[in-house]
Order: sequence, then structure tokens, then C-alpha cells
Amino acid sequence: MLRTPPRCGRAQPRTPADVGGRARAESRVANSTSTPGVAPGRLPAPAYDENFADLHPPYSAHEAAVAADRCYFCHDAPCVAACPTTIDIPLFVRQISTGIPRAAAKTILNQNILGGMCARACPTETLCEQACVREAAEGKPVEIGRLQRFATDALMARDGHPYQRADATGRRVAVVGAGPAGLACAHRLAMKGHAVTLFDARAKAGGLNEFGIASYKTVDRFAEREVEWLLGIGGIAVELGRRLGGDLTLDGLVQDYDAVFLGIGLGGVNALGVGGDGARNVADAIDFIAELRQAEDLATLPVGRHVVVIGGGMTAIDAAVQARLLGAEDVAIVYRQGRERMSASGYEQELATSRGVRIVTNARPVRFVTEGRVRAVEFVRTEDVPDGFRDTEEAFRLPADQVFRAIGQTLEPSTAGLALEGRKIRTAGPGRTSLPGVWAGGDCVAEGDDLVVTAVAQGRDAAEDIHTALMG
Repeated sequence: MLRTPPRCGRAQPRTPADVGGRARAESRVANSTSTPGVAPGRLPAPAYDENFADLHPPYSAHEAAVAADRCYFCHDAPCVAACPTTIDIPLFVRQISTGIPRAAAKTILNQNILGGMCARACPTETLCEQACVREAAEGKPVEIGRLQRFATDALMARDGHPYQRADATGRRVAVVGAGPAGLACAHRLAMKGHAVTLFDARAKAGGLNEFGIASYKTVDRFAEREVEWLLGIGGIAVELGRRLGGDLTLDGLVQDYDAVFLGIGLGGVNALGVGGDGARNVADAIDFIAELRQAEDLATLPVGRHVVVIGGGMTAIDAAVQARLLGAEDVAIVYRQGRERMSASGYEQELATSRGVRIVTNARPVRFVTEGRVRAVEFVRTEDVPDGFRDTEEAFRLPADQVFRAIGQTLEPSTAGLALEGRKIRTAGPGRTSLPGVWAGGDCVAEGDDLVVTAVAQGRDAAEDIHTALMG
């Protein structure tokens, strides 16, 4: 379980060696949860490990067997229909209950090659577990996510890769974006014998899994280890630091490769469009989460005493909870509509409030109060109406040393030539774009969302269609 950061006074490291040196120790002595402004080292050293420990520790073999025995193994299982990758859940749970977890893992990975991450990051409470008949009957579903983790961890602990490549086809496919959609597409194509080049703009592969999910959901470098494991299939060349719209062009890729898959995500961030948006210590929540995920030492990461997160989705929850766990004294999520309209699940909302985050609903930011840096955020109260919300005449302010925007992302203008639907790439069928030879999947397409499991399904299905197109 995560623990709420202790409200401490003057933090005292146990010894300088415990905190990694004199400078770091001095920082921790100097700061506490009540230190004004934005500061690092607000907590004593042990608190960071405790606060960012595994949200759902793995099952032991006995615990997994007991949990699996709760499954009714439904013939027409609603949990399967609720899973975007349509994993045969009753089958893999049965395989766990009969003592063959590695076979269970193959059942999972045949449909979802990133089943290990999805076991950790999927909102199972709104997908498979919500559909579980145990949930309907008893209010307590079979813990499918934890069972999936138990199985996939068992298989990944073995040496070697469980899949083999087919004979080489001589066809070359470019996959742009090494996030969940791109990784799933690349693996399936490689398995069918195609030569894949996987491009990504960042210095590390993984996309959302590596940079965009709360640290306590994927500990021990799991995202990085899963990518390494996935590449064990062979036949996938990875080129990092290559950006579409930078040194890569869509026309160039179409000319150089037999097919192209775009899993580029949403690189841009929506602006709030209110006064003071560019003030110091006003930042995008996704950048904060990414910085935290890559930090070698969480004690060096500055966080405000009073933090305001604007938004109502999973990114807002992840940013707010982690700010609190870093030692922020007061963290508030502010959403413009009612709580039931937040895209973050009820479970995630409860997770946030259990960690001391306040959720303020029906409030819209109208101005940042600044004095060289942000000092407060001014809001107007709103009320829900059938087609959205409208402002009232009531206003209020929240003190803020640090503000994170989490109001959605946009497609970067690097896809000229592709038809769009809204502000995303239009696709038909299994990821076919308007440009022959180009497929797309993940949250950059109109049918996509910000779920890892949806992106994996779209990448997998596009790969199957690419294979069919290439092989006739």
C-alpha cells in the first residue's frame, strides 16, 4: 500500500551515507512539506521508497491459486468481451489454477504481447473486472489483472523469448513510434518474418509505458525490461532520436519501405488559453510524469507546497498523486464539470483522495495570479447542463506554487497528406489510413484512446492487415 507522506517538520536524514552525499543531505535538512515555493527533498529518505512502492504487489503462487479458484470459468464470459484485446480470460485463469502459469502467459501474450504492462496499468475496474460475474453477484470480482501479472511474470522470468520468427519474407516495414501500438505492431510483423525498423523520437523506447504512467504502477524498470524482452523476437531494428516531421518524412518512409505504421501518439498538449498560462511553475502534467519516471533520485525532484492540477483524466490523477507522494503539502485536482463526468475511473478518484488529494469539481480556471511565478489560480464556478457546463457568477482562488495542465493532448502537425477526423488520423478497418501503404493505431487515430490495451489491440490488428496486404 502507498502511504500518505508524513507531515513532518525539519526532515533529518539518518546518516549522510543514507542519502547519497553531503549536498543531498543538506537539501533534505533544509526542506519539509511546509517549505514555501517549489523545492526538492521535502521528505525523509525512507518515505520515497515507501510512497513509490508497488501499488499492487505480485501474488505468491498460493495467493494466485486461491484467486483463480474464485473464477466461474463462464462459457460466454463477459470479461472477454470487455477486454479490448479479447484475451481468453477463463482459459488463462484455469491454466493458473491447474499449476501451469507459463501456459497461461502464452494464452495472454498470443493476444496481447504487452500483457505484463497491461496487468499493471489497465483500468481493470472499468474493463474485465467490472464485467466479472463475481462483481455483479458479490461486489468483488476475480482479480484478473493481478492473475495476469502472475502469469506473465512467470514466463518473462525464463531465459529466451517464447515466440519464433517465420522465414524471412524479404519485406521491410517502418514502424514510427515505440509506444504500445508500435511495439505490438512491430512484434507481430517480426513474428511473421518481416524486417521491421522501429523509429522513436525519444532516447528510450516504450512511449506511454516508459514516460506516461505513474511510477508506483510500474516499478523496477518494468517498462524498460518489457521492451528488451519483446525485442527478443529478433528482426526489429530500433532507431531512437528519429522524429517524424524532423529527420523523417512520411513521403520518404513510403518510398523506402514496403509499408508504414504510425503509432506516434499525441505529442502536442492543449493550451488552457487563460491569462498567465506561460508563468513560471505552470507546466504540462505529462512532462512532470515523464521527468519523475526518469529520475534516478526522487528526492532531487522539486515539487510545490501548494499544487493545483487542472483536468479530470488519468494523467491528472497520476500527476496529483505523485506530487503528493513527493511531499507537497496541499494538492488539488480541479475539473470543470461534475465528478461523474471525469474520465478518470471511480477507483482512480478514490486512490487520489485516499492519498490526500482534494478533488474540486465544477470549476473552470480563468486566470493565473503571478508575481514572477505562479502564486494562485482564479476559478469561476460552473454548473452542469445537458450539453456540457456553463459558468456561474461565483469565483474563488486556490493558492498554487506549482500548476500542472492535464487537459488533453493533440496530434503534432507531422502527418501532412493524411485525412483527419477531428484532430486525429482517420482510419478504416484495421488501421488503414487514407494514404495507401500507411497504417496507424494508438491514440493518434480517431478510434484510439489513452489506454495501453487499446493501443496494443490496434497495433496487433494493423500488423495482421499489413501482412495480408504484403503477402497477397
